[in-house]
Parts: sequence; structure tokens; C-alpha cells
Amino acid sequence: MTRDPKSIIRIARETGEEGPVDPVDLGARVRALRKARDWTLEQAARQAGLARSTLSKIENGQMSPTYDALKKLAVGLEISVPQLFTPPQDERVTGRMAVTRSDEGQHHATATYEHDLLAESLTRKKMLPYRARVRARKMEEFDGWVRHDGEEFLYVLTGVVRLFTEFYEPIELRRGDSAYYDATMGHNVISVSQEDATILWVTSLG
Repeated sequence: MTRDPKSIIRIARETGEEGPVDPVDLGARVRALRKARDWTLEQAARQAGLARSTLSKIENGQMSPTYDALKKLAVGLEISVPQLFTPPQDERVTGRMAVTRSDEGQHHATATYEHDLLAESLTRKKMLPYRARVRARKMEEFDGWVRHDGEEFLYVLTGVVRLFTEFYEPIELRRGDSAYYDATMGHNVISVSQEDATILWVTSLG
């Protein structure tokens, strides 16, 4: 039995971590982004390398921009192209916070890892943090590669681990070392220290 991030992510989603995404009015979105930066049409057009008339037509829904124009807009607004089509987030500062004590966290155990889900009281999180105790000592203990959607950050808390990935040579990581990687790439972690290593894992939910 292996660590199953998909099941952990599924738990998060089933408890309301994600919601439906509504379609976005591109013109209104661009206008809102421009005004949030307190830019005039001239300033925004200059930043994006577009004619003022072109930007005005985009904002007013009078033309459908080419992909090249979308890229220029995104660069000028210092965001990615997909973010142009992302619904605006609530600008209010909610100040929400969750504290998880060292002896707390929703526990999930497998033959290779023991997980404690952190900040479980917060809904609609954009990332899933969990503390893991690495019990596996050999790659043979896994039923193939672990892979799932998103990106992942690993930080070694205690002990020494070896990170195996599908496209790179194994990497030994000690206390204080970290790795950030594409989680769709096959990956597994084993402990190479005498004791079970402990690590902090943070998985994106986007």
C-alpha cells in the first residue's frame, strides 16, 4: 500500500475545498485589473504594448483579441494568460487562520507513510499541507510511482530521505533541505536514516 495523494486531495475537495468556476467577461476583467492598478487606458496600453483604441475595444467587448494581444496584456498586467480568464477574487481581507498543534492533525496511515493533515479546519484552501512520517526504506515497498495533479513542495524536518523521481537521478535530502517539483511526474520518498524521517509536504490544489 502506498501513499495516495489523490485520496488526500479528494478528501479536501469533498469537504468543500473547491467550488465551481463561473465564466468571465474578459473586457470587464481587463478593466478591473487596470483600475486595480490605478492605470489610465493610456498607461495600461503602454505597459502592454497595445494601441489605446485596441485596449478600449477589448474592455468594451467590441473585439476579440488575438492570442498575441492576450499575451501582451498578461505581460503588461504582470499576470499569466489564464489569470485573465479567472474570476476576480473577493478583495476583502478575511484574516482567516488555522493553527495545528504538534500533536494535532487528521491522521492517515499507510504501509509506507503516516500523514497528519494540517489546517484541516480551513475550507477552500489553495494548497494542502501535511506532515508525514516516512516509513518506507526501499523502492520495492511501493506499487509503482506516485503521481497526481498539481505541484508539490517537500521539506525535511528530521532524518534523511531519498527522493526518487521519474526523470531525475535520486536525490538525498537532509534536515532543512527541500524540493519543489511537478507532481504529475512519478515520485516516491524513502527514509535512509536509522529512524523514520519526517517531512512537511505541501500540495497545490489548483
